[in-house]
Amino acid sequence: MSATTTLKLPEDLKKRIVPLADSAGKTPHAWMVEAIESQAALAERRSAFVAAALTAERAVKRTGKVFAFDDVRTYLLTTAQGKKAKRPKPVKL
Repeated sequence: MSATTTLKLPEDLKKRIVPLADSAGKTPHAWMVEAIESQAALAERRSAFVAAALTAERAVKRTGKVFAFDDVRTYLLTTAQGKKAKRPKPVKL
């Protein structure tokens, strides 16, 4: 369901949006809705990333276990090539 809202834009920004929307084959309204959606999705991904990082940091502090960068890198590169790779083993800090 759509909700109506009013967005007051500075005149210079409005003038910038019109040709950008035209070049994208969209109305200024559609272009702005897409821009807001894009920024909302980006903010949500950033928030999830930070939450995951904080969870990982707590796990490291609790267990003292980490993975060696070179082992993880080798594992990822080998897996990306479609080859079977040995999973890295955690090491204690």
